[in-house]
Amino acid sequence: CDPDPRALGLTARHLAYVIYTSGSTGTPKGVMVEHRGVVNLGLAQIGLFGVGSNSRVVQFASLGFDASAWEMIMALGSGAALHLPADELCQASARLSHYLRSQAITHATLPPALLQAGRNVEYLASQALILAGELPKAELIRRLPAASVINAYGPTETTVCATTWTCPADFDGSVVPIGRPIANTRIYL
Repeated sequence: CDPDPRALGLTARHLAYVIYTSGSTGTPKGVMVEHRGVVNLGLAQIGLFGVGSNSRVVQFASLGFDASAWEMIMALGSGAALHLPADELCQASARLSHYLRSQAITHATLPPALLQAGRNVEYLASQALILAGELPKAELIRRLPAASVINAYGPTETTVCATTWTCPADFDGSVVPIGRPIANTRIYL
């Protein structure tokens, strides 16, 4: 068995994984994600969010969601620790906040709905809180206790993330921007 990828004929265009989405029509569809997209996503995240071997990343998304790939790639691709909380901890913002603090989580990707509904969000991540899955409200951005708050957007077909926007410390806008394309990509509106 020769582990050399060239011997197997693997290229960046080959399939890395397939993940199913609900699709805009409500009918599930399989999205084929290529190796090149996975590698680009990992390198972009590690650079944008400052993930390194001393980082502690929480795996919030279940394996059925594309964000789970984002979290795993970000952690394992940088040598960071990947933390897997029990499902019941991910359902309530106060319990999740306690878990994130007790585990000294540095990077968390969370859906805004979880945080908008919750009252007790004293701690979410010491280095970067990435909001994804839906547009966060400006009021939420202003009240979040994180070192860096990032809005991330992207359909599954773009290998999870297409754009990011890092919130400045003095943000007082009424609309949260979608951001700019991640490295090596373009977006067309």
